[in-house]
Amino acid sequence: MPEFVYSIYSSSFAFFFLTSIHSLSEPSSCKEAILDPLWQQAMAEELAALHNTDTWDLVPLPPGKRAIGSRWVYKIKTKSDGSVERYKARLMANGYSQQYGLDYEETFDPVAKMTTICTLIVVASVRQWHISQMDVKNAFLNGNLQEEVYMAPPQGVSHNQGEVCKLKKALYGLKQAPRAWFEKFTIVITSLGFRCSDHDSALFVGNTSHGRILLSLYVDDMIITGNDVDGIDDLKVQLAKQFEMKDLGTIRYFLGIEVAYSPNGYLLSQFKYIANILEQAHLLDTKVADTPLELNVKYSRSDGVPLSDPTSYRTLVGSLVYLTITRLDIAYVVHVVSQFVVSSTTVH
Repeated sequence: MPEFVYSIYSSSFAFFFLTSIHSLSEPSSCKEAILDPLWQQAMAEELAALHNTDTWDLVPLPPGKRAIGSRWVYKIKTKSDGSVERYKARLMANGYSQQYGLDYEETFDPVAKMTTICTLIVVASVRQWHISQMDVKNAFLNGNLQEEVYMAPPQGVSHNQGEVCKLKKALYGLKQAPRAWFEKFTIVITSLGFRCSDHDSALFVGNTSHGRILLSLYVDDMIITGNDVDGIDDLKVQLAKQFEMKDLGTIRYFLGIEVAYSPNGYLLSQFKYIANILEQAHLLDTKVADTPLELNVKYSRSDGVPLSDPTSYRTLVGSLVYLTITRLDIAYVVHVVSQFVVSSTTVH
């Protein structure tokens, strides 16, 4: 096994990663978060970003209108090795209280298909293309709202009595936010000479005098590859003029998938994702099995006692479905357990 592959699965790496993620703690409320200077800074940075993008105006609530609430969501972003990348505080609008036809209409938003992303990596591997990864900071705030949406001022925003936030930008949590952001990005990228693929609306193709550039967008994460190196550099510059971008360099960790490169191609792994699943299911100390399912076993809906709360079962099955991206060897087993998400039992 090549050295760069072995390092991903080494026992020392596993120990370090599992120890790291187990020691991290995310606050469950704003009251808890403000006690930690790191989270205070994260919230200050989020409010500064909202101010810089002119996300709302403070206005009196018009008669007959209602203001939705908001909440803070806290997330510790980690690298593929489990070390802390940054503390992220996100202000979310309570989109679940929006009313169709009143403060939102269409919500459909295309994202890159996983088969497209895997295909891009395969093509880049065969043709020895470099793959860049970029992140759009506060992507949804670039989307413009067409509807009138009012929100109660969140904690940390000074305001006069009776004032509410009239949203001008597609704040995270709004039902139409993903759609508004994608529409804005599509307008920008097509103005640069790119077109949407007929097979994947989130794949944009650009033909230049020196070759071809491919960009795949998954919400606020994107990968760029192609054989026009100068064209890719120019594209990054043009995008940075329109959005606040972060160039992450060569793709290494994308949508929960670790990507390692060698002259022989790209290696995809979901080791970090697997470790999270094991921790979530409390199976870190479980012995390793040779096969993921007992041989010749047959399951039915009547086996065992129905689970009082099947939420954990459904969550784990959904996680395993995503794991089949790189672990095709468990595809059949995941297909079997997926049959019982509605009526799961202790046997399943």
